[in-house]
Amino acid sequence: MPDLTLIEEVERQLTVCNACRYCEGYCAVFPAMELRRTFDQQDVIHLSNLCFDCRACYNACPYTPPHEYEINLPMVFAEVRTQTYAEFSGPGLLSKLFHGNQLMVSFVVFATIALVFGSVLLVQGADVLFGVDAEEGSFYRIVPYWAMVIPAMILSGWWLAVLAVGAVRFWRSTGASARQMINGPALAKATKDAFGLEYLKGGGDGCDYPTEKKSMSRRFYHQALVIGVLFDLASTTLAAIYHNLLDRHPPYDYTSWPVVLGTIGGVLILIGGFGLLRLKRQSDKGLASPQMLALDYTFVWLLIAASATGLALMLLRETAAQGTLLTVHLGTIAALYLALPYGKFAHVVYRYAALVRYHVEMERAEAGVRLH
Repeated sequence: MPDLTLIEEVERQLTVCNACRYCEGYCAVFPAMELRRTFDQQDVIHLSNLCFDCRACYNACPYTPPHEYEINLPMVFAEVRTQTYAEFSGPGLLSKLFHGNQLMVSFVVFATIALVFGSVLLVQGADVLFGVDAEEGSFYRIVPYWAMVIPAMILSGWWLAVLAVGAVRFWRSTGASARQMINGPALAKATKDAFGLEYLKGGGDGCDYPTEKKSMSRRFYHQALVIGVLFDLASTTLAAIYHNLLDRHPPYDYTSWPVVLGTIGGVLILIGGFGLLRLKRQSDKGLASPQMLALDYTFVWLLIAASATGLALMLLRETAAQGTLLTVHLGTIAALYLALPYGKFAHVVYRYAALVRYHVEMERAEAGVRLH
């Protein structure tokens, strides 16, 4: 759990904000806050993960430093989220190794690439790895189908399981019941808010990010990233259908749906990723947790590396670079999957769970039930 000193500081700031209520129209945090008269550890964890770091509240607040109240919700919320991700994503040893540790993540990326490259070189030989093969099925002559699918399934099951357990731990930490989680209307509203990035609009004109000037750029780049990932997921799904049902093997034609969708997805991820990195460099570091920034940079760079290597493989697949690029791409994807539950990607799970709880609370508030 977040340390006691941090919890007490967030409680203090929330108490001041709850008395002021100037920012109630900015995001879901403030309506949820106003349902409470006091705040405990469960409330702090819930409200911190409900925050989308749009920073509109900070720039509107009359009590930010150097005022004696020293209100800085974006900073303390980010620190709580950082500790939340580390606490709930087990096992503890891997969480400590990966969490915010850019050096460790870099080492894992290089190690997995070296492992894949070395294994292919040892088993298949240099002629296969560095040869030119433009015929259908060339990917599987370099790395056999089973050698791609089995590790991918294991790693996918791994990060899904870690995040699922983390979601349950998070849900329990907020004091919510299992029954509340199975709420159709709340799930539907939370899904709409999450995919629409509703709370990256600030008060309606956009985030105060990277500067105090209202802008929709952060929302745009997030949308590009999310849509890019969905396109790549669709590409991978179609490729599996091509292989298993249509008996067609990669690499596919440039005009085939797996390649078209994968290319669009890769380009969107690069646009979104580099756009977000630019905004982060321009943003006020005094409103961010240093460890959360490390998580942000690491996750975005991993996505960029996965997309860039995939696009390079697509463009150079009929050259002698095909084998090397395939092993680099597969190694990068393996590292991404391994580190996924311990980085910024965890916010997808915890913020979504916080949105579900928020809509459950709003339903109860409409029915006249107050929290505390």
